[in-house]
Amino acid sequence: MPFIEHVSDSDLERLALERVVPALLDHGFCYVDGVLGELAGAAVLDQVKEMHRSGALQDGRLAGSVPGVHRRSIRGDKIAWVSGAERGCEAISFLLNLIDKLISVCASRLGSKKIRERSKAMVACYPGNGAGYVKHVDNPNCDGRCITCIYYLNKNWSATEHGGVLRIFPEGKSYVADIKPLFDRLLFFWSDRRNPHEVQPSYATRYAITVWYFDSEERAEAKRRFRDLTAPADSLQTSPPGV
Repeated sequence: MPFIEHVSDSDLERLALERVVPALLDHGFCYVDGVLGELAGAAVLDQVKEMHRSGALQDGRLAGSVPGVHRRSIRGDKIAWVSGAERGCEAISFLLNLIDKLISVCASRLGSKKIRERSKAMVACYPGNGAGYVKHVDNPNCDGRCITCIYYLNKNWSATEHGGVLRIFPEGKSYVADIKPLFDRLLFFWSDRRNPHEVQPSYATRYAITVWYFDSEERAEAKRRFRDLTAPADSLQTSPPGV
């Protein structure tokens, strides 16, 4: 794949140990810019745009319905789940492998969490009609999700003009953190109640790719709780909150 620039394992390890781990432990979130570089990032963006153009992205579902509340008043994104092995997802696969390497370095340094698996990737588009996602927590009920990772794909993005900021409300803190969805930016944060967050209304097409890394023990317990339901155990990841 000639469009992929080389990222060394030592660079990833340094990034994980010097930036991601300390920030997660101290603040609960962290973002890194210039993760893939222009060529590789553009390749990922092209693949996501093609998914959008082809109609592969469908309305994001809610984990539960509320009578009288329209889905779009809560979340207005269109999404698709990909493993990276699909045809036309080669650059996305490269991105996922890079995030996997970063998290594997971080995993043993983040306390007692046993992070050994993740969800598929959720490719998401807010179509630019003022859609957003109301304040929510990704994992409010111990479903196993431990770290949320979001890769943004939006070139020439102006938060003033286009909106679409992800605002984090760190638990117990007097401040909020506004994360602009800028091209080639990778955001990490704890998925649990420590980080309620919202996607503010977007007035331009806004693309992101999200994966959730699981604490294996909490995940196993969640599957045990749900194993008597008719839905398969992996349905836990089919309707996560948007990002």
